[in-house]
This record gives sequence, C-alpha cells and structure tokens, in this order.
Amino acid sequence: MLVLAIDQGTTNTKALVVDESGHIHAQASAPSTTDYPHPGWAEQSSIAIWDNTRSVIDAVAAQLKGRSIDAIAISNQRETIVAWDAETGKPAGPAILWQCSRTAPECAALIAAGHNAAVEAATGLGINPMFPASKLAWMLKHRPEALRLLDQGRLRTGTVDSWLLWNLTSGATFATDHSNASRTQLFDTELLHWSDELAEIFGTPTSCLPTPRPSDSRFGETARDATSLPPGIPIMAMMGDSHAALYGHGVHKPGTVKATYGTGSSLMTLTPQRVTSSHGLSGTIAWTDKSGTAYALEGNILVSAQAAAFIAGLLGIGDAGKLSALAQTVETAGGVTFVPALSGLGAPHWNDHATGTVSGMTHGTKPAHVARATFEAIALQISDVFEAMQSDVGERLAGLRTDGGASSNAFLMQLQSDLLQRPVESAVVEEVSALGAAAMAFRALGQEWLPDMRSKRYEPRMVPDSAKTIRAVWRDAVRRACS
Repeated sequence: MLVLAIDQGTTNTKALVVDESGHIHAQASAPSTTDYPHPGWAEQSSIAIWDNTRSVIDAVAAQLKGRSIDAIAISNQRETIVAWDAETGKPAGPAILWQCSRTAPECAALIAAGHNAAVEAATGLGINPMFPASKLAWMLKHRPEALRLLDQGRLRTGTVDSWLLWNLTSGATFATDHSNASRTQLFDTELLHWSDELAEIFGTPTSCLPTPRPSDSRFGETARDATSLPPGIPIMAMMGDSHAALYGHGVHKPGTVKATYGTGSSLMTLTPQRVTSSHGLSGTIAWTDKSGTAYALEGNILVSAQAAAFIAGLLGIGDAGKLSALAQTVETAGGVTFVPALSGLGAPHWNDHATGTVSGMTHGTKPAHVARATFEAIALQISDVFEAMQSDVGERLAGLRTDGGASSNAFLMQLQSDLLQRPVESAVVEEVSALGAAAMAFRALGQEWLPDMRSKRYEPRMVPDSAKTIRAVWRDAVRRACS
C-alpha cells in the first residue's frame, strides 16, 4: 500500500510516497517564493502554491514507474489564507501568509473594544494578525474582486489545505480539517463548527468558508487531468503541518513537547482537554480522528530559522550554513544579542510593533559574534515558549523533540539543550510533517503505522549559571525591542 504525502510549507513544497513499512519510494521538492510588498506584509502567489504542488506530485508519480498510489495525505503551512472564484478557480489576489501583520491596527482595535476574551474563550487564540479571521476581513475591504465574488455567492476562502483539495478534485470538494479550522479564529473548538458570533466580531461571513471535517476523513478523490495522477485516488488525511509533526513524532498523550524549526517555529504539547493559556500560548485542536478530538497547547514563533538566512544575507556571507560555521569560531556572542522581531514577536510575547534589534555591540564585536547571537536567538525564543508551556501545564517538562530543517544543525541543537537546560532529541528523519500526515492516512485506511522517529540526543553542557546569564540579557533585549 502506498500513500502520497504532500507537505506544502512556507519555504518549500514537498511530496513523498511511503509504504506501510515506512520505506520512502519517491520524493520531490520545489522552492517557494515569498513577497514582502510593504513593511510587515507577506504574500505568496496562490497559483504558484498549486503549480509547485502539482509539479512535485508529477515528479514523484514519474519515479514510481507505474505503481499505483492508494491514498493522498496533506500537511500544510497554517494560517495562510487563499481566496478564489468558485466558477473559474482563479485566485482573488495573492495568498496572505501567516507571517503577515498588515491587520495589526484592526486587531488592536478589536482588542481595545473588548473582544479578545470572547474570541479566546471560543478558539483558544488571542486576537492577532497571524490568524486568518482579520485577513479575510481585510480582503473584503481592500480587494474589490473578493467582495464582488462574495456578493455573487462565488467566493471561496480557506487555508492552504482547502485550496489544494479544491484543485486536486477540480472543485468537487470544498473542505478543511479541524486542525486547520482551529487556527482561523472563526471556528468554535468545542462545538466544532464555524461561529457566527466570531464572524460578526471580525466582520466576515461564514458562507465562503470550507466544510470542516475530522482530519482522517475521506475528503474527496483526485479528478481527471488535475495532475498526472489517475482519477479516483482518495484524499484520506489533512492536517496543519505542526499538528502533523506532533502526530509523526508518535505523541498521542500529554507530557511530550515537540518543536518544529522552520521559517517560524511551533511548539506543541497535547493536553487532556481544552485549555486556555495564561502565559501567551494558544489552545488549539491537534487533530480529530476516529478516537475523538485531541487538544493541545501551542506557542508560535514568527521568525525562527529564517533569522539565520536573514543575517547571512545582511552580512553578505551566503547562507545559513556558512553563518553557522562562522558562529562556531567564537566561544560566546561577546555580549551581542539579536532579537529577530522581523515580523513582530509571537508567543509568548505577542507584540506586533516590536522590531528586530541587535544590541550589546562594542569595538570588539566581529561578524562571528553577531552570527552566534543569531543562533542563540533561535534557541532562546524556543526556550521562552517552552517555559511558558511548562507554566501553563503546571508540571516540569522533561525535554524537547525537534524536527524541521534547522533541527539537523548540531550546533543549534546543542545550543538549544544548553540554554533550555534540558535534553533535546532531534529527529533524524527530515519529513516529519509529511510522514505524520501519511500515518493519519494509513490509519484511516485501517493500517496502524507510525514513522520510525530515530533521533540524535543532546544533553546540556553549559554551566547552568551561564545559561541563566544569557537568558537574563535576552529578556532585557526583548523588553527593549517591545518598547
């Protein structure tokens, strides 16, 4: 039995074909391009998202040499919203990314008007421009084409999973799963349906939203000529990428924290029931399957591993790999602290107005110190969320399981263990989100299978007092960035 897993991320779109033993038979990847047309804005071409997806599907299908695919699973970048015409399938403008903070003023106004408590009670999420609700309201206000389509009953809006599903089925299915729906701020995570009350708060309709379903649903079947795949292949699982990664790590009960290191980062841990954080985190749905709805606590970092690429470009040294090598030429950051608030700050600080800062420089500062401060910043942001999560859970969390591209960097993972003062287990398998979605699809098909999550373990080497000093300096820098 073969499952095609699609992982549509912010940086890349990937596809792999895996069997129930875990053997990967084919895989392909295509890079994504993000546009930043104004400060704080982040967009991607909706057409390019689908074109890249179709290209990686076609690439893995060609590698199979005629072997048939039994099911498709989708994991996707979350909180990014796409709008399109139901009749033509043509997008009504670019996709607005999860990183985009264009609706910060509108969100601030909603909070000032006293709506945050009601939104958080229904969704687990504090009002923030990262989430799609305010983005949809912005679209209807600033894109005449979207409003015209709404008036004609032709507007379709959704997260990336629903856009891919629509195209795979040539418009036959308009649906999303509960994990993605729970990230919109328009979905009641207790009642498991779109909320008219939330829609009224944000000034958005619910008529243009996809049908929410459990993550292990039969969402639809491939249409003829949508891709090079034959028609009739069932789409058996859809999950947000962070949720799929948690599932891929085999985390099916509370007590374990996973962190995904990508453009941004997500830390997630299961909880026994719906929870509301009092430390800047989000309550969310991890997934819904035949066993019921699994709830989780999550902390989202807006700029994580992307910080390394940013500083590498700023220093003119090429890429994050070269920056890592440079960082390791010094023992410490020499007092330099970098706060990568390039799109504001996410959890647990949630400050839309914070900007990136580099502080602590002297005549003795060298590029290597800035490089090391960048990797410390990635690890320190994770540490902040980990500590907030521990405070919400009320118990000491034993350690961290990691995945995502940057988790393969041994220098960063050792820094993470040192600054967190906890063991870190980094997955050797790269495509944890895709494999997690595939595992959900296999389960939907009656095959109980989980990826072999072999990992490399890192133990703290840094003296605890040194870690405390670095974290204290970091907290001061974050306060300055937020001011």
